[in-house]
Amino acid sequence: MLTPVLEKVLILQERDARRRGLEAQTKAVPGEIALVEQKIAAEKAAIEAAKTEVKELETKKKMLETEIGSAEDKLGKYKTQQSQVRKNDEYQALGHEIETTETAISELEGSELEVMYAIDEARKKFAAAEAELKQNITGHQARIAMLGERAANLKAELEGATAEFNAARSGLDAPILRIYDRQAARALPVCVPIRGGKCSGCHLKVSSEVESAARGKATDGQLAACDQCGRLVYWES
Repeated sequence: MLTPVLEKVLILQERDARRRGLEAQTKAVPGEIALVEQKIAAEKAAIEAAKTEVKELETKKKMLETEIGSAEDKLGKYKTQQSQVRKNDEYQALGHEIETTETAISELEGSELEVMYAIDEARKKFAAAEAELKQNITGHQARIAMLGERAANLKAELEGATAEFNAARSGLDAPILRIYDRQAARALPVCVPIRGGKCSGCHLKVSSEVESAARGKATDGQLAACDQCGRLVYWES
């Protein structure tokens, strides 16, 4: 049978575990929010990358249009000059320039058609990606809002748990609290039952003196502690 002091220690331990759990959850929320914010940033970056691809293709198309326009102007001048020359060698030279320019224009127009096709495909890809990514962003933003609510709820729960923990501490004497705090600084649980002659905290065998004290047979009435790990131990009937 547990002594009144051990019962109070176990209550303190239970409340301490709950308080620590809520503290850990509260501290984890900002990190979770940061991860979601990183996902939002990645989604936005993907949208911008798709948009940039379209813009780069449109810029390339404008450059080709400029080159084609320049080549057509040059072709017009060559043809005008050819119609005005009288010497055969000059006529043939201009004819060669005209042929070369027409070939260049044809190649530029082919490139322009390829770019126009690429622009159409890129726009379709961008539209589909933008819709999906914006939907993802909306979901991420909802997640952040939910985490914000969770943080507020955890804060309130933690305040309540801390008050209960402090109330449990007030029912114990200073020497017991010093033992509890020293062990709790290492890890919980602080107080565990003896099972099969072993401490259920470290799972090592306790001495007969400790087992006797845990059974309530100690003459000094002191709490029993494991020889190995220092946890408070009690006999589980």
